[in-house]
Order: sequence, then structure tokens, then C-alpha cells
Amino acid sequence: MSTATVAELTEVAAPEPFWTRQRRLGLGLIIFGGLAAVLFGALAPSEAARFTLSEDAEGAALSINGQFGAILFGVLTVAAGGVLFAGLAKRRQTLLLTLGILSFVLSFLCWQVAGKFLPLVDTSSGTLQLALPLILGALAGVLGERSGVVNVAIEGQFLMGAFAGALVGTMAGSVWAGLISAAVGGVIIAAILAVLAIRYLVDQVVVGMVLNLFALGITGFLYERLMQPDAAGYNTPPQMPTWSVPGLSDIPVIGPVLFQANLLVWVALLLVVVIHFGLTRTRWGLRTRAVGEHPTAADTVGVRVRGLRYMNVLLGGVVAGLGGAYFTLVATGSFSKNMTAGAGFIALAALIFGRYSPFGALGAALFFGFAQKLATYLSAVGSPVPSQFLNMLPYVATIIAVAGLVGRVRAPAADGLPYIKG
Repeated sequence: MSTATVAELTEVAAPEPFWTRQRRLGLGLIIFGGLAAVLFGALAPSEAARFTLSEDAEGAALSINGQFGAILFGVLTVAAGGVLFAGLAKRRQTLLLTLGILSFVLSFLCWQVAGKFLPLVDTSSGTLQLALPLILGALAGVLGERSGVVNVAIEGQFLMGAFAGALVGTMAGSVWAGLISAAVGGVIIAAILAVLAIRYLVDQVVVGMVLNLFALGITGFLYERLMQPDAAGYNTPPQMPTWSVPGLSDIPVIGPVLFQANLLVWVALLLVVVIHFGLTRTRWGLRTRAVGEHPTAADTVGVRVRGLRYMNVLLGGVVAGLGGAYFTLVATGSFSKNMTAGAGFIALAALIFGRYSPFGALGAALFFGFAQKLATYLSAVGSPVPSQFLNMLPYVATIIAVAGLVGRVRAPAADGLPYIKG
């Protein structure tokens, strides 16, 4: 008879809890899919829901009976949730969750578009344009927070970038001078943030909020003193041109969205790829992640912690300044007080929702942009769903994500902690 060791006697396997993350996700999809199939299916008229491949009602379209589509996609949402709840696809949780959410959205759209049409090109293009500053702002946050510096000042960097782009672009008569000046405006706010947070160890959240108020005040004052009295001389910047890539711009839906756009669209998408590659495949990225997770350990192997944080925060200021240029050089053609209207805070939410990664931030920003574009469309077609409710959905989703329902969102371990070299 063998003698059990103390370790064997004391070792007790912890039972797996029943309500795992996978089961919670599955139950959520089952509930929402059931509501979609029953509620949307009952409310949707039995008319064709047309998703046109052009910007109007004419031309090729993807068509489905609205009532049938609402029920079908609701059932697909339930099916995805059932597979998750039963634990049949442990390695495909993200895919099933994505398919379930997409099916729920399609069920909702079949209800809303029944008897009408939804132009896919205009919707996709509008989504990307609305998401453009959020993508750039979230990337600025990624650069700072992966280095251990909380960047709450994205809103201020947007404002300074928008103001500088309009002012210099008007005075120089050049959209490119305005674009460079917008980047400089973002760097000014980023430099103040870096000095106060890294050198003087001021609370990073507090200094970020102060810088937002500073940018709001200084741009509002200069707007009233310079731009408002003489708009022609100081507040009529040239607009960024739209370029078309021959051949590629003719691809249905995708072509007009990605290959018939302004320079900022391509810059934003390129930066997502470049920053992702840099963080995961380069020495700079390895050091940045080390500084954000364990700066003391990084310092012991020769990494200049403060220098790297300074550099990354300033690079983030350049990116956020370009996001500010969108408001004056692309969207409106002039500057007005507080014109960013909280977009910097939405970019910060997209950063958290996207799990502090470039591609995650891109997806979250596109989600915000789609919700805003859909709210505009539904208001135009007289939907019974209040547009305020649709505008609220991205923020609710962000709260759910931060609360951990769709997976724990973990910031870098040293995020927001000042580094004091011993």
C-alpha cells in the first residue's frame, strides 16, 4: 500500500465555477437573440429590406424580407449563444461572440430597413469618417498608456490641433501647413503633460483634465480675439482634397470607402498597422511594453524609462494633433469654440474598449462611428427608435467591457504610476 505524501493529501483541485465568462456571454446572446427574434420579428413589416451597393435606391442591392430577416438573424444570435453556453467551442469564443453581435445588429437592421433601403457605401464611408478622429486619438492613448502614462488630455490635443490647423492653414493658404501645425498643436499639450507627469510627478489624471480646460480656454479666447472678428483672414482654411486610386476605387462598397478618401484616412489606417507592428515586433515596442509593465526591471537592464516615456507621449501628441486637424481641415472648414464636443473622451473610451491595442482601438472606434452614423440615418427615415438611445449604445457597451462581462480589460501594470529612480 503506497503512502500518500503531504502534498498529495493537501492538494485539492479547485472546481471550475459554473458561471464562467463563456457561459455569461452565451446567456447574454441567448437573451438578446430571443428578444430580437420575437420583438423585431413582430414589429418588422413583411416588406423587402434593401441594402444597396450604391449611394441611392437604384442599382444592385442585397434584399431580404424584413420580418423573415429579423427572425432569422435573431435565431442565429440565439444559436451562437447556445454554443457558447454549452461550452462546445472553447477556442472560438471571440469568433462566436462576433458572429452573435453581428447577427443581432442585422436583425435590428432588417426591422428598421424593411420597406426602405440602406445605402452601404454611404453608411460605410460615414462610419469611417466619424471614426477617423477617434482612431487617431485612441492611437495616441495607446502610445502613452503602453508606456505607463495616462493620457486624459486627448480632448485638449484635439482642440489645439483643430485650432492650429485652421489658423495656420488660413494664414498660409495651405492645407499641408495647417496639417503640420495641427500636429505641433497636439505636441504642445503633450509636452506639458509629459513634463508635469514624468518630471514633476503630478497626478496624471488631474493634469490631463487641467490641460483639457486649458486648451478649451486658450482656443476659445483666441477664437474670439482673432477668428471671430476676421474669419476671412484667420478662419477659412483650405479643405483637404479627396484622392482616388485608379482601379481600386471601382471595387464595390470597399473601393469608394478606402480608395477614394482624404490623406488622413490612409494615415490613420497605416498608423494602426505600424504601431501594432512596432509594439510587437521591434526593440522599441519591447522596451515600451516593459516600461509600461515594470519600469524598475526595464531600468535595471539599461532602458531609459523617463526618456522613452517622453518620446512616446510626444509621438502621441503628433497623432492626436492630426486627429484634431480632421475637425477643421476635413469635416467643417472652420474652427469654433469647443468644436470637438468630447471626442477626446470618446477616443479614450475606445482605447479602453479596444484593450489598449491598436487594432482593438480601431474596431472600437469603428463601432462608435457606426452607431453615430446609424443614429443619423434612422432619424432621417423617421425611425420610432430615438436617436439618443442609439447614441447611448457605444457608451453602455464600453461600461460593460470595462466591468469585465466581455473579458477583463487590464491596463498596463505601471499605467499612471510615476517612476522615481532609486
